Amino acid sequence: MTVHEVELVVERREFVADGVLALTLRRPRGELLPDWEPGAHVDLLLGPDLERQYSLCGDPADRTAWRIAVLREPAGRGGSAHVHERLRQGDPVRARGPRNHFALRPAARYLFVAGGIGITPILPMVAAAQARGARWSLLYGGRNRASMAFAGELAGYGERVTVVPEDECGPLDLGPALDALPDGTLVYCCGPGALLDAVEARCPPGVLHVERFRPKPRPTGQEDASEGEFEVELALSGRTLTVAPGISVLEAVRAAGVEVLFSCTEGTCGTCETDVLEGVPEHRDSVLTDQERATNATMMICVSRCRGERLVLEL
Repeated sequence: MTVHEVELVVERREFVADGVLALTLRRPRGELLPDWEPGAHVDLLLGPDLERQYSLCGDPADRTAWRIAVLREPAGRGGSAHVHERLRQGDPVRARGPRNHFALRPAARYLFVAGGIGITPILPMVAAAQARGARWSLLYGGRNRASMAFAGELAGYGERVTVVPEDECGPLDLGPALDALPDGTLVYCCGPGALLDAVEARCPPGVLHVERFRPKPRPTGQEDASEGEFEVELALSGRTLTVAPGISVLEAVRAAGVEVLFSCTEGTCGTCETDVLEGVPEHRDSVLTDQERATNATMMICVSRCRGERLVLEL
């Protein structure tokens, strides 16, 4: 997979809801940007050890600009504060990507469910579904109307969009939409973990696609592979490393001086996804689907380990 790193400038800053800042980003001389499809995100390289992932929420057909929207999180780790307080119109910023672990698959029907800032990857999906002539609907929940980004853009779709401010209507009622899904419907959901868990609990197997901003909690009592050490052979580097207890594969690889892309170190962004040539990973990420995990073709080396004594990775 080709990963692009591009130099950008902030062309426009616009508040699209309380605490939500949208940025329009372009290349300095107007060159075309890498193409992308709904569901894709980019890494903003904001400074040393400060990289954050943001969903692209503009028009994929516009190769001259990327749009992202960033929720100001006072209790966050510094990324949103940097974007809100330090990135000004005309400022340079580097980005890497796009990547897409939340791609919109073909279907006759879609149900989109968004909570809060989770509307960002859903927005271009809705436009794509409309353009394809698919049947679709969107449930969009938020704390209050003022906090719900892009509600004005979505109003143009009429009754297909149901906006549910919690202070007026209470929490999203998922039952009517999810308990009788028509055959052939795919469900796409992004938002807080509690919303994703509630949707997951109601969806039949194989229809739900989610994107998480934070790692999914591991079930209590879930059986793990041994936390002991194991070997990792790096097929491209010709080296074999020992991954000690309490050390991630990513940490072991970097300590050996092997360069590898990574970002969140939590198993949510997909940046460190690595091909597995031999061995069986113990998947601990929040990116891969159950079907993708079953193939054991790739793993997120920042969190996942080994179900056995040895892995061979394409590094």
